Amino acid sequence: MHSTRSTIVFVFIMTAVVAVILAALFNGLKPIHDKNEALYNKTAILSAIENQLPKKLDEMEGEEIETLFSTKMKQSVVSISGEAIDEALIKARHGGSKAENISLKTEKKIADEEKYLPVFEYQGDGGKKFYIASVRGSGLWDDIWGYVALEDDLNTLAGIAFGHKGETPGLGAEIKDNGAFKEQFKGKKIYDEDGNFKSIYVRKGGAKDPIHEVDGISGATITADGVTEMLDRGLQYYDSYFNTIKG
Repeated sequence: MHSTRSTIVFVFIMTAVVAVILAALFNGLKPIHDKNEALYNKTAILSAIENQLPKKLDEMEGEEIETLFSTKMKQSVVSISGEAIDEALIKARHGGSKAENISLKTEKKIADEEKYLPVFEYQGDGGKKFYIASVRGSGLWDDIWGYVALEDDLNTLAGIAFGHKGETPGLGAEIKDNGAFKEQFKGKKIYDEDGNFKSIYVRKGGAKDPIHEVDGISGATITADGVTEMLDRGLQYYDSYFNTIKG
């Protein structure tokens, strides 16, 4: 019969061994995890302008996406007042100094006047530029987010991509999975004829304004309302920056 003391010592030793093994695995796999996460984020950003890319993202290898992003995408980080943020400040908050390192989940918790806003400028064919803004909000169950690509007039949508953490498949998850829903946003405008910020409204029952509204998703009213709120608030954060670019 083993004594209680022997059993406790054995359990303690095994726990320590397992902990060491798990720590080693975590540290050893972290570079791979970080690289995969970075590739996933770049793919998500590029998906907002997939129709402007040389070929579809699902036809590209990881290295192709990395090369495309590094050669065609200019990155900057600005404040709500439209001013550039120093790289040292970005790194101190997010661990990296580029727009791709900005965690909107972290920024969501920070006061508006102190937020860091990532901006991605894609150099398209013929020298045409597309500006991609990042937005984050709340759906029915958890966070939702999006990448909004604007034409070089900084008003007309060239494309959009959404993501979510826990929306219902076939309902709220359609903001990401339903290509027809995202296609509606192309050509919509975020400013009215007088240059006032208006954003884009996801309307239940069908869009009434052909310039600033899209049709909602049946059975996903709360998620659709979350998208509307996210776009209105998130894009308005960039208003001062857009105005500085427009001159």
